[in-house]
Amino acid sequence: MKWHFLYTGFKDGYSNMNLDIYLAENCRPDEAFFRLYRWKPYCISIGASQDSGTVNTLKAEEEGIGFVKRPTGGRAILHSEELTYSVVYPLEINLSLRKFYLQVNSALLSGLRLYDEKLVEARLENVEPDLNSFYRKDIGRICFAVSAKSEIKYRNKKLVGSAQRKFKQAVLQHGSVLCGSFHKNIIRYLNIEHNTEGIEEEINYKTTDLREILNKEIDYSGLIESLKAGFESYFHCGFSEEEINLYGNSDKQKENQNEYRTKI
Repeated sequence: MKWHFLYTGFKDGYSNMNLDIYLAENCRPDEAFFRLYRWKPYCISIGASQDSGTVNTLKAEEEGIGFVKRPTGGRAILHSEELTYSVVYPLEINLSLRKFYLQVNSALLSGLRLYDEKLVEARLENVEPDLNSFYRKDIGRICFAVSAKSEIKYRNKKLVGSAQRKFKQAVLQHGSVLCGSFHKNIIRYLNIEHNTEGIEEEINYKTTDLREILNKEIDYSGLIESLKAGFESYFHCGFSEEEINLYGNSDKQKENQNEYRTKI
């Protein structure tokens, strides 16, 4: 398997999601991708099956916050002070998506522990929550209000959230490594009329971020290198130095983007 590492810097929500989709749709049987990226402007994303009416998109737009629907599942996230990852891996007959979810999070955990020794206390969630019951609550509109099995927690608070989707020839898994607390402002942009204070308290109780844990600003360059090294170590791979044409056929990329926008 040839592994490619990509750091694509800051992009808007559409560009970030469309690049993940493009990689998943064009992944070859003998190659895999580990990509890290950030968001500019900050952007709210919702899960593929989540109702767009969950978010007050007008208010978000007025305040310079983007909005996009992810190709994967899950609930609303305000992408802001974070480092986002995506992994694209070719489908194999014996590939268990649940096991792959565990493996990717284990690789991320290895990288976080390389970044700072305090993160040795981070753990993988070992219990599967009752998501059907959770989604029926107002707080169930927010991704970081609950940890799925194998997601990364620190002292029982969610630190990394992830989601997955199976494409025709590859699996896409992507998620957010929280680096600051701005994501909690998601509550301001949700169409929730009651008990917002209670929801805010619950979010504070259930989530954490690297800045809060380490009590210092995040060295994003160092974090990127640590996560990259964690992947190489866990998957026993070396990333290819080969240059990649990320967008391939530009007309195809535009077509993908326009098609995806219609789904929002």
